[in-house]
Amino acid sequence: MLTKFETKSNRVKGLSFHSKRPWILASLHSGVIQLWDYRMGTLIDRFDEHDGPVRGVHFHKSQPLFVSGGDDYKIKVWNYKTNRCLFTLLGHLDYIRTVQFHNEYPWIVSASDDQTIRIWNWQSRTCISVLTGHNHYVMCASFHPKEDLVVSASLDQTVRVWDIGALRKKTVSPADDILRLSTMNTDLFGGVDAVVKYVLEGHDRGVNWAAFHPTLPLIVSGADDRQVKLWRMNDTKAWEVDTLRGHMNNVSCVMFHAKQDIIVSNSEDKSIRVWDVTKRTGVQTFRREHDRFWILAAHPEMNLLAAGHDSGMIVFKLERERPAFSVSGDSLYYIKDRFLRFYEFSSQKDNQVIPIRRPGSTSLNQSPRTLSYSPTENAVLVCSDVEGGSYELFTVPRDSIARGDAVQESKRGVGGSAVFVARNRFAVLDKSSNQVLVKNLKNEVVKKSSLPVATDAIFYAGTGNLLCKAEDRVVIFDLQQRLVLGELQTAFVKYIVWSNDMESIALLSKHAIVIANKKLVHRCTLHETIRVKSGAWDDNGVFIYTTLNHIKYCLPNGDSGIIRTLDVPIYITKVSGNTIFCLDRDGKNRAIAIDATEYVFKLSLLKKKYDLVMNMIRNSQLCGQAMIAYLQQKGFPEVALHFVKDEKTRFNLALESGNIQVAVASAKEIDEKDHWYRLGVEALRQGNAGIVEYAYQRTKNFERLSFLYLVTGNMDKLSKMLRIAEVKNDVMGQFHNALYLGDVRERVKILEKVGHLPLAYVTAAVHGLQDVAERLAAELGDNVPALPEGKEPSLLMPPAPVLCGGDWPLLRVMKGIFEGTLDNAGRAIAEEDEEAADGDWGEDLEIGDVDGMQNGDVGVVVEDGEVNEDNEEEGGWDLEDLELPPELDTPKAAVNARSSVFVTPTPGMPVSQIWIQKSSIAGEHAAAGNFDTAMRLLSRQLGIKNFIPLKSMFLDLHNGSHSYLRAFDSAPVISLAVERGWSESASPNVRGPPALVFNFSQLEEKLKAGYKATTNGKFSEALRLFLGILHTIPLVVVDSRREVDEVKELIIIAKEYVLGLKMELRRREIKDNPVRQQELAAYFTHCNLQMPHLRLALQNAMTVCFKAKNHSTAANFARRLLETNPTNESQAKSARQVLHNAEKNLKDETQLNYDFRNPFVVCGSTYVPIYRGQKDVACPYCSARFVPSLEGQLCSVCDLAVVGSDASGLLCSPSQVR
Repeated sequence: MLTKFETKSNRVKGLSFHSKRPWILASLHSGVIQLWDYRMGTLIDRFDEHDGPVRGVHFHKSQPLFVSGGDDYKIKVWNYKTNRCLFTLLGHLDYIRTVQFHNEYPWIVSASDDQTIRIWNWQSRTCISVLTGHNHYVMCASFHPKEDLVVSASLDQTVRVWDIGALRKKTVSPADDILRLSTMNTDLFGGVDAVVKYVLEGHDRGVNWAAFHPTLPLIVSGADDRQVKLWRMNDTKAWEVDTLRGHMNNVSCVMFHAKQDIIVSNSEDKSIRVWDVTKRTGVQTFRREHDRFWILAAHPEMNLLAAGHDSGMIVFKLERERPAFSVSGDSLYYIKDRFLRFYEFSSQKDNQVIPIRRPGSTSLNQSPRTLSYSPTENAVLVCSDVEGGSYELFTVPRDSIARGDAVQESKRGVGGSAVFVARNRFAVLDKSSNQVLVKNLKNEVVKKSSLPVATDAIFYAGTGNLLCKAEDRVVIFDLQQRLVLGELQTAFVKYIVWSNDMESIALLSKHAIVIANKKLVHRCTLHETIRVKSGAWDDNGVFIYTTLNHIKYCLPNGDSGIIRTLDVPIYITKVSGNTIFCLDRDGKNRAIAIDATEYVFKLSLLKKKYDLVMNMIRNSQLCGQAMIAYLQQKGFPEVALHFVKDEKTRFNLALESGNIQVAVASAKEIDEKDHWYRLGVEALRQGNAGIVEYAYQRTKNFERLSFLYLVTGNMDKLSKMLRIAEVKNDVMGQFHNALYLGDVRERVKILEKVGHLPLAYVTAAVHGLQDVAERLAAELGDNVPALPEGKEPSLLMPPAPVLCGGDWPLLRVMKGIFEGTLDNAGRAIAEEDEEAADGDWGEDLEIGDVDGMQNGDVGVVVEDGEVNEDNEEEGGWDLEDLELPPELDTPKAAVNARSSVFVTPTPGMPVSQIWIQKSSIAGEHAAAGNFDTAMRLLSRQLGIKNFIPLKSMFLDLHNGSHSYLRAFDSAPVISLAVERGWSESASPNVRGPPALVFNFSQLEEKLKAGYKATTNGKFSEALRLFLGILHTIPLVVVDSRREVDEVKELIIIAKEYVLGLKMELRRREIKDNPVRQQELAAYFTHCNLQMPHLRLALQNAMTVCFKAKNHSTAANFARRLLETNPTNESQAKSARQVLHNAEKNLKDETQLNYDFRNPFVVCGSTYVPIYRGQKDVACPYCSARFVPSLEGQLCSVCDLAVVGSDASGLLCSPSQVR
């Protein structure tokens, strides 16, 4: 049983499939009717007007209607499009059990607990017949699909078949008058429209369900006596054929399968059973844990069933409909019915080859699942689920077509799946032992291999290789070398499809497609809401696949789209050009023509085959919002421009692709303030002052214009702006323009004119215009404002602009491929025009047009008669004085240079990216600012998890690897990479590794300082220095292998000193525990120290133990001290004295955890000895040892790495990588 869809809800009492759409109606015990899309798995709608349980529901075959009947005695007819109940049919006096539309006539049949069956006309909304005769509840009633019969089942233990021929004659208006007369007579004398034809008695209890066979004169019924009975009928009588026993409780529903000779029944014993009609035996049983079954429904067209139970419903198939097939070159081998067939793609010929199964041996889910073909040996492997998985090996006769039904004796075997792996070898999966058996064509085992993962299926993956599929991954396994060649984690894979060249593979799951290369390196993943069914690769490397209702494509970068929709699912076998070859569910070969333009276009863009793109733009009908959005998203707005006619969309695309020309043209067409403003912003970004000016003029944006003239240093135009502001009587505009021009007299004049005499006086006095100041003072009289004392006035003048006049200088380039070619294609007629150079990135201002526009505009600005006659030249803003840079006058070369294509220079790769591309050295990643990968590398190489001590060093490395230059104020700071080992002779294109602020020589200096501090007894200072060495080493880079060894040696030295010094500092903290003090002093002498420091440690331990009267231990330290031949005489003298005194009484007062005879290392955290033979764990970086209980904690010696974690080892030199 293959469950396709499942719902959780209240008890389901009625079910009905829609004949065309993937919908199912479920009526619930709660009174709700649900409409589900079983393909998408979504609830589309719910209808809840019934009061109480709804037991019957049925879709109309062709109209957008369904009918429902419930415990409220009502039959309701609904329109699912308008989502409402159209009308209610009243008449039954008790619960309604089932309702059903007639296939042809406008009739509904209903069965009710009032012991009657009623037939209604849903067009006239009346009851046209009442069938009485049952003497208990009528549990179901249904029309015969072809004849004028109704079958009903009742709790009176009978099944009745009713003849409704008379009703049909009455409805179909009789042409014959005599007939009409006779119908009148029957009406007058109480004639009956429906008569009981047969009463079928045989069940011992109430009958719950009865159903007709779709084509044969058979009836099946199920009852509370737990039996399913099969009845046959002819014109005169009906009789019982057989009884099917097996259900353990009341049989609630039973039906014939439309496509196969089987009966399906379900029951309150929580099971669905499948019976063979011919053999009259049970074939299969499906059980649920807790839910009783109530209803079954079959899809009118497809091989789908549904069953309703106590907590929902399931939509299911009894067996797979996917034909087993195998493609080999131009031919396809597939299995249909019980024959192996051969189909040739080129000639589209289809031949029967050999029969492969004994006739009559068909049973459920025993059909072949997979087919594997060996072209050289002409052998076929057929796998099926018989006996839990088995295979059969057939040899196809050379003459290719064998007549007759004689099944050739096949070689058989048991195995999960079997595939050819070489010319005459095939592999069989043995799931029980997780082995693969390689066999020859005589079915003899040649070789056995254990598989690397728990495999549930195997597929071919090239000669001698297998693709093994596990629950959550797939691996490619080489059978010869027994090696895993590739591995990929993926959801449960159902099918795999190799490309023709075996370079790419598609892994198909239920709802996803994973594309990978032949080594299983992941390329992309696609997710589908609807189930994925099949797929094949086309010649361009595009994967074409089908879902239940679409043919779709997937490009190598993961972009996908729909090619066309499907009515029924198909299984693609091969894609050739614009034709898809496929098998449908009936095993018929079909060739479907598709339009590949869209995906070929996208693929060409992806592969940068621009000539092909150009060709397609010119010749194909590609367009639409989706294509424009795609081009925009992929960064080809200039291509999208050529698909668009709508001016607003053109304008947006032109701005996005920086094509000012098209933007200006579209802005003229649209002529809206907002568009002109946006055009101005983009032109300003490109430094195209002319277009900015034009855009501001079109929107009469005088403030912005004035400011533009100020920053471009266009004083003439600024003075014109001043006059325009005067004409418009815009005082603030006048004042601003005067301020921008630095025209003091004008400002005084304006202030005086508007009556601000004190301000005018101050302005004149401060700027030294004495004559004006005196005149104004006379006017003000006593109100002359006082000027501040002792202040030095300065003239407020606008700064000189950095770049005067015209547009920014631009890069001279050829036209981009799309602009050049498409522009010329678009205006071959206008070729004579001189302006064919507008694709060049420089010349953006069409002087003629702009001039005309502006002259037109000024008329609007200057009201008639308001300007004095002598200001004649103010009749318009003439742009003749806009001086364009001379090199922009000669762009005509671009017209002829059409053939040589220029692609815009792309920005180079940032140096920080170059540094990390090939480097696995953490220091270099930190220098490049890539802290994240640096931390990951340190974690992988040295097990480091605590990065807090390294933070400042990371920042130092990053800052130290770059130098920064300031160019001039308005430009950003330029960063320069500082490279290690740079020389003047080095090639400028080859980047060296970054210079690092930490190097090995600094560490050697630190080491000497640490030794000195230790000798002087400054232990805290020494500890800080040695820890500094341990913290710096992970980020140091050295050149040679010899230096790598020295660095590793340095780690050990620093670790020994850090451990020893930490113990010594701990000893000094402990005042009240003399035993622990002696132990720590003793352990310090076992650290690997320099000789002077070892002598000091031994002297220290000897003194501590002697004072504590542990003479034996003290004597041991004294001996060890004398063995070092101390150069300091006082050390030797005190050692001899201790030895002398101790030997008189070689006893220890207290027991220490210290045995100098047994070699040991000291735990770096607990400071206890770990003797030889005891278990310990180490720090992966500094190699300090710890007791096993500390595994997984931070190392207390280096304070960086996690104790016991896996690490690959220190990588500090490029020489280690080579």
